[in-house]
Parts: sequence; C-alpha cells; structure tokens
Amino acid sequence: MGFQGGVADEESGTELSTKSKFRYNSPLVQVSLIGLVCFCCPGMFNALSGMGGGGQVDPTAANNANTALYTSFAVFGILGGGIYNVLGPHLTLAAGCSTYVLYAGSFLYYNHHKHQAFAIAAGGLLGVGAGLLWAGEGAIMTSYPPPNRKGTYISLFWSIFNMGGVIGGLIPFILNYHRNEATSVNDATYIGFMCFMSAGTLLSFAILPPNKVVRDDGTRCTNVKYSSVSTEAVEILKLFFNWKMLLIVPAAWASNFFYSYQFNNVNGLLFNLRTRGLNNVFYWGAQMLGSIGIGYILDFSFQSRRMRGFVGIGVVALLGSAIWGGGLANQLPYSHDHPPTRLDFKESAFAGPFVLYFSYGLLDAMFQSMVYWIIGALADDSQTLSRYSGFYKGVQSAGAAVAWQVDTHKVPLLSQLIVNWSLTTVSYPLLVLLVMLAVKDDKKTEEETPKEATVPSSNKDINTANST
Repeated sequence: MGFQGGVADEESGTELSTKSKFRYNSPLVQVSLIGLVCFCCPGMFNALSGMGGGGQVDPTAANNANTALYTSFAVFGILGGGIYNVLGPHLTLAAGCSTYVLYAGSFLYYNHHKHQAFAIAAGGLLGVGAGLLWAGEGAIMTSYPPPNRKGTYISLFWSIFNMGGVIGGLIPFILNYHRNEATSVNDATYIGFMCFMSAGTLLSFAILPPNKVVRDDGTRCTNVKYSSVSTEAVEILKLFFNWKMLLIVPAAWASNFFYSYQFNNVNGLLFNLRTRGLNNVFYWGAQMLGSIGIGYILDFSFQSRRMRGFVGIGVVALLGSAIWGGGLANQLPYSHDHPPTRLDFKESAFAGPFVLYFSYGLLDAMFQSMVYWIIGALADDSQTLSRYSGFYKGVQSAGAAVAWQVDTHKVPLLSQLIVNWSLTTVSYPLLVLLVMLAVKDDKKTEEETPKEATVPSSNKDINTANST
C-alpha cells in the first residue's frame, strides 16, 4: 500500500509515509528507542555507580571493578565503531547490553561473599559490552537525525537515557530508607537493577539498521552495505592521526574523569545511604535539564551552525567555571584525613552540598551533549560517525580507568578537584578551534550532502541497499 509523499521501501517496493514523525522507521522513534535501551542499561549502571562504592560501605571493590571496566572500555570503545559497522545494530547492541546484567549480578554476589574477583571480571566484560553499546548509540544518535536538528535529538536521547538514572536513584532510596548507614544496599536493589538491564537487552532488537531509517524529507541515513574487518581496522588506525579526533582528546578524557570524584567523594562522603539515592534522582534529573538547554542553544540560538557551536562552548565554559568554583569552596573544609559528618536530606545543612551535586549533573550533560553535537557536525554518514563516537568513548574510558585508580590510591581530594577542573578548561579552546576549522554552516552542509544520504533512485542502488 502506498502513501502520497512517501518513499519506496527497499525490500518490498512499496511506499513508506514520511508525513508522521512517529513512524517506526523515523529518526525520532529510533533515537527514542536507543534512549530507552540506554535508560535500562547504562542509566541503571549510572544509578548504581552514583551511590558511591557501587552501594557498598567499602568502595575498594567498586573502584577496582570500574578500573577493569574502563580499561577494556578504552580498547573496545575505539574498536566498537568498526564492530558496529560489520555486525549491525542488533548483534552489537544486544551483546553490549547483556554485560550490564552480569555486572549488577556481581555486586549481588559480593553482598554475600565479599570476593572482589567476580566483580572485577564482570567489570572487565562490561567494558567490552559498553564499548559496543556506546559506539552503536553514538552512530545512531549522530547520524539518524537531520543535520540541522542534531542538538535536539541529542537532548531527546540524553533526557530519556538519564531518566534511567532518576528511576534508578529511587530504587536504593526507597528500598534502603530505614537501613543502617553502616550497611551496604540490600539484595532487592541489585535485583531491581538487573530486571531493568534485562529489559534493555531485549529492547535493543527493536533498533533498525541505518539503511531502513527514513527522515521526514525522504532521505535515508545511509545506503552503504556493512563494512569488512580489514576496512574497519585501517579506518580505526587512521583515527589516531586524524587532527579532528586529536583536538577532541582532552574533552573526551575529561568527560568521565570527574565521576569517581563526584560519586565517591562528594555524594559518597557527604551524605548518608538513603540520601545518596535521593541525590542521584536529582543528579540525573539535572542531566535531563542540561541536555535540553544546550540542545536548544546548539540548534536554534543562531542561523549559523558554526556560531551556535561557539555560543554553546562559551555557555558551557562559563557555567563550568562557576560550578567547579563552587566545588572548590565545598571541598576545602574536608579531606580523606578529616572526613565530614554525613548529612541526611532532612537536615538544613543538606541544601548547599545538594545544590552543588545537582549542578555537577547539569554540567556533565551539557558538556557531553556539546561534544556529541560537535562530533555529529563533522560528518553525516553512520559509518564515519560510528568510528568517531567509538574513538570518543575509548579515550573517555581510558581517562575514567585512570580516575578510578586515582581515587583507590587516596589521592588528596583537593588535587582531584583541581585536575578535573583543569582538564575541562583545557578542552574548551581546542573545541572552539575544531568548530572554526571543521564545522560547516547549514547552507554548505545541505549543498554538500553526501550521495549515500539520498534515497536510491535506481534498481542498482536498491539492490546495493538490500545486500545489507
């Protein structure tokens, strides 16, 4: 059956309507679906990590597990884009999601046996899975939307994804409301996380490959067939000599480096068990607000896309400086040797540190959404962007692996804060330079849209697309 204003379906020869944004094969629905997958898997992982120490009294096991996680993530984040291009979304995303379930299960085991080995091994496997998942997610989020609305779609994804952290924060808050501060979270907390993560694994099979996704103007995301292992190996190696990727390295390294400090040494040290869960509800809720705000600036603030990029970086830089300045004032009164008295959400002294932790979540979303927008502005095809996103996640994870060991070795808290603040600050001028040299304004982008982004106009094109 056909619809006026539709485009030909590659397999059946029928037409697909492009009038409704809520078509199953529309970018809006597909980006929403990958958002739900990340809601269930990394969203719940974030809630688990955000409690400090993975919900355990002693954070050593979680720190070592996270070191293993981000070490393998650094490798498979970089390789993930190539693997996604070879295997496609279903196998890549499902394999990645399944490792989140195992990780949460390892802490359920640790609750009873206190053996780190399972948690560390599960962390290493999760790093492999997370590399696959985030490379696929990055390709979908940056290549499926129209070029002039990538900021909006990134904020949509980020809002859905971080709702997982909000719901995930409620799980430990409710289930551990009356528990003693000297205990770890209960078994039901980890089981709840595992149920959500299992649902995300099943939901990943609903994601369509890029050549099946049709934008409202009738263009497809890409019509090239999946790549080969040799091609991807060469293209991934080229990333290490790509000047665009080298300019992103400081921002990528900084973008997860601050998690160990914020989770363990702000939320974990300043607040009691139930309050940490409540704080995470607002930390990840702040991420939703931050992504929406920066998404609007990056898509609608000026007609020139390059100017929108400059303004977005400027806003994040100013806000980041103010928030880290507040973090410095908050950090000065306590240290590892002089820990603070843990606060409950019912105490009046709770307000100031809570606002700071909320602001950290706001800044995280704005910073990462800004970087994803810049990556999305460097190309339009799924294959290139999957490699760029994988490189970003790989470098990001290498930084995180170092950060978790920094915390394990009890580096002074003030030093950790200063390093985090410095890393984000150094990245801003390099991102400005990247936007100046590599991001084209909207008119140029439309004129130079790559041929693979168009609907097949011949039987040869259709046959090539069908071979995927």
